[in-house]
Amino acid sequence: MKVILIAVFSMLLTGCASLSKGVAEAFLENKKEDTKVCEIIGKRFSGVESTFQAESGVSKVLKIHGVGRHVPGYSTEFLEKLAVELDMPVRNSQFKEIKLTNSRFPDKNLGVLRVKRFLNETETKELLFYELTWSNITEEQKAELNYDTSGEYSYRRAEVNNMLKKFSNDTSPDPMIFLGHRHDEIIASFTTAFCWMISANWDELPDQSNQYCKFTSDKALENLSIDNYSFVSHSLGSRIVIDGMQKIAKVIAKKTEGEIASTRGNIFIDKFKNLNITVYMLSNQLPLLQMGQKPAEVTGRTEEFCTVNGSHYNERIIEGMEVIAFSDPNDILSYAIADGFVENNLDSRLCIDITNVTINVVDIIDLFGLGKMANPMKAHTAYDGDDRVVALIAKGIGTSNTAPIVNEKCSWVRLID
Repeated sequence: MKVILIAVFSMLLTGCASLSKGVAEAFLENKKEDTKVCEIIGKRFSGVESTFQAESGVSKVLKIHGVGRHVPGYSTEFLEKLAVELDMPVRNSQFKEIKLTNSRFPDKNLGVLRVKRFLNETETKELLFYELTWSNITEEQKAELNYDTSGEYSYRRAEVNNMLKKFSNDTSPDPMIFLGHRHDEIIASFTTAFCWMISANWDELPDQSNQYCKFTSDKALENLSIDNYSFVSHSLGSRIVIDGMQKIAKVIAKKTEGEIASTRGNIFIDKFKNLNITVYMLSNQLPLLQMGQKPAEVTGRTEEFCTVNGSHYNERIIEGMEVIAFSDPNDILSYAIADGFVENNLDSRLCIDITNVTINVVDIIDLFGLGKMANPMKAHTAYDGDDRVVALIAKGIGTSNTAPIVNEKCSWVRLID
């Protein structure tokens, strides 16, 4: 029995369902009433559904993946569930795909942006879903570890340990590479994807392209006033979003500190200041990835920049960034955002407001009385397929449109100013 338990425990850690599921179900899984935790602490938020407008505006959602190799199409399960929750059964038969390039890195492949279009039955509401795949930026450097799982070395390892090593070699280098010399390229991938969100709607987007994008195009200036923007990030992707927005903050700050700016650039800045962006951070890692990092250039001054009567209100970057941070307590790589973290570390000019969602995305199982556990790897990766997570992103909490599954399965502690 001990041998069986050890084998099952090892396979669970790999996150490889194809190897562990049969044994785990036979020996460990004991189907009981669903007791998975779902606790929201924060202000009410309305979800993607609230961003649809009766006028000409479009709701735009950008998905940013985390560590490990990803290929375009990785967000399909999440997107299918989101479309159902939003009641958008009509879609374009083809997607559009842009190979990202940036003038700062003219010879670099910065990844792929895949765009899909969804509509409601009457075609009066439109969702553009942008999927950013940036992992090719780190693949070349990670390839230097391929020898470690080649036959020359891997034959000495037990099979399960070798699978663990392959997983580790694919994922653990990414944060180090991101915080090292590939940081600016990955941030450029995000900001370029964001540029395409702003600068073109479905009809203007090329079917395929590798051309540069301009934040200050005529269409970008028009869209900033009428479209709605949300991000869905996973693990390292959350840090990419924050660093990308702080990069934009630095550029805008330079423009407002007296550098020569075009009229078009000033118009962009003024319109950008009125944006409200929601970021849904799955398996949030901001506290972990802040380790060893310097705080942003402007911290601890949120009230000055983000209240209408604040002394620096006109110098804000955007009107507000609502961060909904999801974390499974059994995900060893994710964290809730503690009080004071934003004020002490992130740019005050982004006007960030935090809501923490503590949620079990995998079941906790009993190891024959030896203790309880949840698969830590699935606890890190299973957010996309969790109906409560998708429902919260689609319809929020505390409104008349909140999804029934959220009202039934989640508790909410409402915070007030």
